[in-house]
Amino acid sequence: MIDAPYNTNLTLRQLRFLVAVADELNFSRAAEKCYVSQPTLSVGLKELEDRLGVTLAERTKRSVILTPVGIQIVERARKLLQDSREIEELAAAQAQPEGGTLRMGAIPTIGPFLIPRAMPALKSSFPDLQLYLREEITEQLLEGVHSGRLDLVIYAEPYVTSGLETLHLFDDGYHLAAPPTVPQSPPRPDDTVCGADLAGRQLMLLEQGHCLHRHALSAFPERDIKQDESFAATSLSTLISMVSEGLGITLLPDLAIDAGVAAGQDVVMTPLADACPRRVTLAWRPTSVRADLFRKIGSVLRDARGSLIR
Repeated sequence: MIDAPYNTNLTLRQLRFLVAVADELNFSRAAEKCYVSQPTLSVGLKELEDRLGVTLAERTKRSVILTPVGIQIVERARKLLQDSREIEELAAAQAQPEGGTLRMGAIPTIGPFLIPRAMPALKSSFPDLQLYLREEITEQLLEGVHSGRLDLVIYAEPYVTSGLETLHLFDDGYHLAAPPTVPQSPPRPDDTVCGADLAGRQLMLLEQGHCLHRHALSAFPERDIKQDESFAATSLSTLISMVSEGLGITLLPDLAIDAGVAAGQDVVMTPLADACPRRVTLAWRPTSVRADLFRKIGSVLRDARGSLIR
């Protein structure tokens, strides 16, 4: 007589527990992320370890450390979980091509100025779509779309990416923002400032990690434009407030200006006609079954940008 085999197959649920532990390196936070109790998560991870016959994580009262084999298995688990999500998306897309849940991310120097203007048209064009939005810096957005945590992201080039499908939305130029008390460059016939006028000047910028920090410094790649090392802002609103107080000058993207980011501030704006613009781009995984929907969303976002400058 042969005993019926005990059901010890690994499950997607166990893999989600493992990935959550790898992301958080803390059982309590991992359990919260998975919407289960900590004992449930611990039992699930132990069952997975028993099934595989290896230790995946070393735990003490104060820390969690993945074992070398645990690190390798986590990477494969991420791929399996992403594939399972895409299977679900494929089925959902057949039943409701422009519905369901969409997790979209945007960098902080684009999202707050573009998405609110686009939202009415998005809701009108895709009434069955439930949209969740996140603001993160570029590195986090790209990690999110690669891992499957996000479906669609808006970021700005130049930025090195690989393995993603991209759609160029629009180019975003710059204005020089200065307090009225700061002497301006000599007047120009077209009332603009060029790279030669800014050579050797120091700019107040967002802190490193924000892509606008890098973009602003590369707006005139052949000019010696430097950062004011005594200051770094965490948001555009803080940056503009510091300029209005007479503490320095900065470059602001046209998108933010057109959306009114400097309204009510005592700041002089001057176009930078020959600055290298940042390229606002939409990106998603090439394996996604919702590429047609993403391109339609891209068209809505382009129209929303156009409405800001009319």
